[in-house]
Amino acid sequence: MIIDTHSQIFTKAAIESMPKAMALSYQALFKDLKFPEIEDTLEDMAGAGVDKAVIVAIDAETTFNYLVSNDLVADTVAKYPDKFIGFASVDPHKGLVACAEFERAVKELGLKGLKVLPHLIKVCPNEQMMYPLYEIAQDFNIPVLFHTGTQFHAGTKLKYCLPLYLDEVAVDFPKMKIVMAHFGYPWFYEGMSVVLRNPNVYFNIAGWSPRRIPQEVIRQMNGPLKTKALFGSDYPLLTRVRIVSEINDLPLKDGVKELLMTENPRRLLDI
Repeated sequence: MIIDTHSQIFTKAAIESMPKAMALSYQALFKDLKFPEIEDTLEDMAGAGVDKAVIVAIDAETTFNYLVSNDLVADTVAKYPDKFIGFASVDPHKGLVACAEFERAVKELGLKGLKVLPHLIKVCPNEQMMYPLYEIAQDFNIPVLFHTGTQFHAGTKLKYCLPLYLDEVAVDFPKMKIVMAHFGYPWFYEGMSVVLRNPNVYFNIAGWSPRRIPQEVIRQMNGPLKTKALFGSDYPLLTRVRIVSEINDLPLKDGVKELLMTENPRRLLDI
């Protein structure tokens, strides 16, 4: 079983909620980017031999009027329950409403994690505003997936995306499973240090051509962090077909590929 721990639901309905400037900046950067329907996603998964994929909601409504709703993600999972695992998103600026929505997303919609995009909500991960949401995630024993490192949303700021912030969160919530997306690039030395010292922190390789993963990250995947690395695509920014093909060419030690693509994701998601 191959499990993609990080992908987008960039269907027409989802993209229509993206601010125009952000959509244009993505299309300018990723010139071949298409906004696939679910059938295209399933075809890409099948071509890559991927059995299950996490799809994420996005709630940055108060800051950018950008919303890919929890209901849209849950509806997609309901149509393809054997293929997709849904992660919720809530806007912390909504306060108690955000907490209630997160609980509804887990209890009623059946979503299995929380996605946090600090640059879109304009909140650093270690700010107290976020802590009530972490309490809920920890109580439900579900992972929290944080965007870290560089990003390409027009009008947003990198300062919110430093991987070092997750160290404080991990220490304050030692039972909450944390995923550092994109291995914190370009701050991957700091990112690997956070993962290394905190038993509850993982990292994924989503959004990167495996051929361009820094050698230090590969070294950690082959060594002390081999049980902490997760396969992720960030599809459709990169296709799973391409990523899996390039992973096969990486200088990974025996058993590391299976940990990356199967065993570590299963442990993270309790599959």
